[in-house]
Amino acid sequence: MEKVILKAEKRELTGKQVKVLRREGKLPAVIYGKGIESTPIVLDRKETTTKLGKVSSSTILTIDLAGKEQPTLVREIQKDFIKNEIIHIDFLAVSLKEKLRTAVSINLTGESPALKEYDAMVVPGIEHIEVECLPQDLPESITVDLSTLKEIGDAIYVKDLPAIANVEFLTNPEDLVVVVSAVKEEAIVEEVVEGAEGAAEPEVIEHGKKEEEGEEE
Repeated sequence: MEKVILKAEKRELTGKQVKVLRREGKLPAVIYGKGIESTPIVLDRKETTTKLGKVSSSTILTIDLAGKEQPTLVREIQKDFIKNEIIHIDFLAVSLKEKLRTAVSINLTGESPALKEYDAMVVPGIEHIEVECLPQDLPESITVDLSTLKEIGDAIYVKDLPAIANVEFLTNPEDLVVVVSAVKEEAIVEEVVEGAEGAAEPEVIEHGKKEEEGEEE
C-alpha cells in the first residue's frame, strides 16, 4: 500500500486551550511510545479525516514532524458525536525493526452457495485477529472467502485461515470466524458466537495514554 503521511507541527497549546485550534480547523493529537517522550502535535483536521477514512485500523501512518518521519499506529480516536468530528487522536510510535502486536480486521468476501441452495444465512463470529509481526508486514485486513461454505454447518475457524508471510496469528485457533446456519437455528448460533467473542476477541483500538486531564470536552 502507498505510504500514508500526515504532516504535523509541535503543539504548544494544551488542556482547554485546544478549543482555539479546533476552531481554526486544526486537530490536536499526541505521539507516545517506547523510548520516546510523549509529544503533543497538531494536524490539519480535514486532511487527517480524509486519509483516515481510506485506511484500516492496522495501517501504519507516518507522522512528518518538522521533517522527521515517525511510523505510528492509531491507538485511540476521540470524537464529538454531535458534530460527527474527530477531536483528538493518540498515535503509538512504532519501530520498523521491532515486532508489534495489534488487531487486524476480518474482511468477509464472496458468497456462500448455501445461501441460495438452502435459504441459509451466514453468521459472523469474531471481527478481528490479533497478530504479531514487523510493522511493514502488517496486513490491512484478513480476507475470508465465503464461497468455500457450501453446506449448512460449514464453518471457518482461525485455524482454517491461510497463512500470511511473516505474520503470526495470536488469536485462539479454535475461535469461530463465520458459520453457515439454517434461519431457524439463528438464535442458537448467535449464542455460540457471543460466547466465543466474549472469550477471545481483542480490542480494535487500544486506549492509549491520556494527554491531559482537561483535554476531553
